[in-house]
Amino acid sequence: MTAIELVRVYDARRGNPAHASVEAALTGPDHPSVFLVDRLWPRGVAKTDLPHDVWLKEAGPSTELRRWFGHDPKRFAEFAERYRGELEENREQAAPLLEAAARGEVTLLFSAKDEEHNQAVVLRGWIEDRR
Repeated sequence: MTAIELVRVYDARRGNPAHASVEAALTGPDHPSVFLVDRLWPRGVAKTDLPHDVWLKEAGPSTELRRWFGHDPKRFAEFAERYRGELEENREQAAPLLEAAARGEVTLLFSAKDEEHNQAVVLRGWIEDRR
């Protein structure tokens, strides 16, 4: 089974002490496909400071769903269900993720502070369910 790793944007950007090890993993000889999966570009991060292959903003949750969720862990289960529904309705937006996961390792970059309750967690599960 191909690994799908989740990496917080702020750990991957230049200037962060953890950046060197994260960048080495993202650009090494076994370079995974790296996707930013936030609908909005992360605050305070220059595009040149973030190692990524593709920004799949349309694969992120809709603005309405994102605002409704508000990163409230109590709403996460319903958020996950609604987001999976959006992914099913717009599979073409997530197709590059499915194709990359079929070829090898994939890294999903996200900016949420909560590393357990965010769209990347849901997206990883959705991809894994399709393999």
